[in-house]
Amino acid sequence: MNIQNIRALSFDLDDTLWPIGPTLIKAEAALVAWFSAHTPKALPIYQDRTLIAELRSDLMRRFSDRLHDLSAIRRELIREVLKRAGEPTVGVEHAFEVFFQARQSVQMYADVLPALNTLKQRFQLVALSNGNADVDQVGLGGYFSLAISAQEVGFSKPDPRIFQHTVQRLNLAPHEVLHIGDDAHTDIHGARGVEMPCVWVNREGLAWTGPGECPKSVKDLSELVRLLDTTLNTLKT
Repeated sequence: MNIQNIRALSFDLDDTLWPIGPTLIKAEAALVAWFSAHTPKALPIYQDRTLIAELRSDLMRRFSDRLHDLSAIRRELIREVLKRAGEPTVGVEHAFEVFFQARQSVQMYADVLPALNTLKQRFQLVALSNGNADVDQVGLGGYFSLAISAQEVGFSKPDPRIFQHTVQRLNLAPHEVLHIGDDAHTDIHGARGVEMPCVWVNREGLAWTGPGECPKSVKDLSELVRLLDTTLNTLKT
């Protein structure tokens, strides 16, 4: 990885900039509250975890061409729950919006904002996510010049086309964009597939089990800043 060539950084969002687990717990609770208040007959269906897992699996099979669009899958799941409960499906959009807004309530890791503040002074920053977080709503719009989602592009990481789309939007070559993410398959394997340099955010100190050799890794974004600083300073001497 030649840092001197890097002009932009692309960041995964969920579990890279914030933990997705607590966020989804809050979003699920908001949706449960909506069912309880507006369509109570649907509530026991939605709270049946086994049934919901089966419904989600069936939807992913039926809508295999839309797996890049998590919002669409979520809407169809809500629709199916309402239909099974005999409740009107006119509330699908309202229910989804309740879930979606709660999903934007994230608690960023403590290292994220200081690191982004530093990095945006030196690089163009891009959000590159399979999820449906909105960078403006989560409070990061001022840091990213572009926000690219699988829903927008039509392909999910690790599909090479979403990475190719990103570098084309930036008008850069793949070796000029450093991708940073937590997922060995979608982020690291995906970036390597188009010869983009990459850094693995390994907050849990896990052993590398992904394909190929272990990539350059950092425990958090403050370490990423130090890595970039150290490499650039070494190259200048």
